[in-house]
Amino acid sequence: MFRLVRGTGHILDVLDVLHRERLALRIHDGAFSAMDLTARHPRTGELLSTVKFMVQTLAAAGELRRDLQREPTYDGLRAAGQGQQGRAPAAAAAKTASVRTAYPEGRSIAALARDHGVSRGAIRTAVADLMPDHAAVEEDVPAPELPVALDMPGNVADFLRAADPEPAERDPLDQGVTVRRGQGYTLRVGAAPAVHRRFLARCRPLDGGHGVPAVPAQRKARREYENRVSTLTRTGP
Repeated sequence: MFRLVRGTGHILDVLDVLHRERLALRIHDGAFSAMDLTARHPRTGELLSTVKFMVQTLAAAGELRRDLQREPTYDGLRAAGQGQQGRAPAAAAAKTASVRTAYPEGRSIAALARDHGVSRGAIRTAVADLMPDHAAVEEDVPAPELPVALDMPGNVADFLRAADPEPAERDPLDQGVTVRRGQGYTLRVGAAPAVHRRFLARCRPLDGGHGVPAVPAQRKARREYENRVSTLTRTGP
């Protein structure tokens, strides 16, 4: 994916070209294997908001990775131009205290690297826990769930729409892509795994029970959706 695009604007241009040529872009394996990166709203023709979020996130991650790869190269070239051999050294232990004192006072990483004759990467390592975007990672805090596209049988989608879902559940249903299949249809819904599990719990009445007979077609549809939801990996406890 990172080799396909050079940035956020570029990937959106690529998706527009694919849309004009009626081509689809899918990731075949990995965490995003279930998502159609060219899925669009059936009425507006615009990229689904969940798809656009994922595409922009992936493109931003690609830009960050390229920048991090380039930085040591630029440091090495600058050092070579100054007659040094190889990469700038890491910050010595004696300098670390000085760096950690100066950084909160407003000194930039680049300035500290010049002052102490080390790489910017060494300065970042020394002040990693002081940087604004630093956040302690706790083992008990689950990672945020990313949206996943699943095909929801039409009987399940019709039941959920009639059940007056909450806004967080209605939006994925409204933005879903309808795929016609013979006389019926499926709705390709992009949502976090937790939302898919709430959908599954809401449509449990389709299995019948409590004196209400089950309609075979509806029960079969719920079982199909249940099988797809069961493949999603839980990130929480």
